[in-house]
Amino acid sequence: MIKQAAVILDRDGVINFDSDSYVKSLDEFKLMPKSVQAIVDLHKAGWPVFIVTNQSGIERGYYDEATLAQMHAELYKQVQALGGDIQAIYYCPHHPKNECACRKPKPGLFQQLALEYEIDLSQSYYVGDKITDVEVALSIDAQPILVTTGKGSKFIEHELVVKQAIPIYTELHEFTQHLLSKSFTPKPYI
Repeated sequence: MIKQAAVILDRDGVINFDSDSYVKSLDEFKLMPKSVQAIVDLHKAGWPVFIVTNQSGIERGYYDEATLAQMHAELYKQVQALGGDIQAIYYCPHHPKNECACRKPKPGLFQQLALEYEIDLSQSYYVGDKITDVEVALSIDAQPILVTTGKGSKFIEHELVVKQAIPIYTELHEFTQHLLSKSFTPKPYI
């Protein structure tokens, strides 16, 4: 089977509004304008869409995995209502002090995703709003994309962003429109 390119997204600050005190409930899970439509547009154009997110609020005791599942069920529901889909959502529930292999900027969840779904990470995009998102994308040889929503505007002048000439967009929807305006189409599964 030939591996396929994908668009992989961070969650907080890219798809939904982030909070310094964590998004702890379904009521606090507020989607950004046009983020759902961006996911739908990617799916309809043939791009598999994945989400990889750090969710240390679970181990910190701010919310539990059932609450996280409710948030993700709501996201799936809204995307599917418009004819789109998300292939899978991967998350790290661990506290940073654990130094686990799955917490970004470590590549564990991306390697798992690539293996389980036959994804070519080197032909894929990772859209995030933090420097750790840029770091992990570079470590897995994916194309990092920085959006200025969430915490992204703080990293525009970061040495790594400048040195690597990381593409910067105001939001996920803007990146999606740019990507879909190109003539490149992802290779289908064979």
